[in-house]
Amino acid sequence: MRERVTVIEHEAEAGLGFFAGWLRDAGVDCEVVRPYKGDPVPETADRGLVVLGGEASAWDDEGYGWLPATRALLARSVEDGVPTLGICLGAQLMTIACGGTVERGDAGLEIGLCDVVALPEAGDDPLFSALPARPLRAVQYHYDAMTALPPGAVRLATGGQYPNQAYRLGASAWAVQFHPEATAGVFESWTSGGGLPDSQVGELNAQVGQGEEELRATWRPLAEAFAAQIFQRSATEARAVTAAGAVTDARADAAPSL
Repeated sequence: MRERVTVIEHEAEAGLGFFAGWLRDAGVDCEVVRPYKGDPVPETADRGLVVLGGEASAWDDEGYGWLPATRALLARSVEDGVPTLGICLGAQLMTIACGGTVERGDAGLEIGLCDVVALPEAGDDPLFSALPARPLRAVQYHYDAMTALPPGAVRLATGGQYPNQAYRLGASAWAVQFHPEATAGVFESWTSGGGLPDSQVGELNAQVGQGEEELRATWRPLAEAFAAQIFQRSATEARAVTAAGAVTDARADAAPSL
């Protein structure tokens, strides 16, 4: 049996990357919604939701007209307990949608293969507890920052340049400022048009390229753990339906014949 997840993609250069294969191998099919091509953002994502990154600022509704609908979808998914993962821009959209704050980062551009420090709260988290016991590094490329997390958020990871790198909200929604999905090729597509000096671009691309196997080993378990959350929700719903049916049948059997 396979499951499915709704994916909101904000631009062609910021797709699923590694996650496309990792989720597929874990039994989850991706229904990719591309609002920049005119796809309507759905009102609900019944099974699971992934909101990807992009160059937009999370508050730029005028420049990216689908952002309000995406924030509404995120808020509804969090409230309904749908397994939800926001990545970079997706994390920032979730933050605003659920009562937190996102601003232009005062520490400047965070870019390249950067350290991510898991906090003690990550030890029993359904996703982050699956990560290997080693210093974590992840691809970064963002100017904006989550400066205040939503009420009730549990911070799971921090970093040297920006302290809010990952959090969980409720039982089944996660936000990550970094890019666990980014391949070396995806990262190169970002740096090629970023206006950075050629020498810096070459150094950054080489760093991420050399670390690609490390990235696979580090972040694949997170994708697999997220897929497991989707299956767990589906199983819970199936049990609830079965239980409700059993109650209905029992009441029918107990009813007097007329």
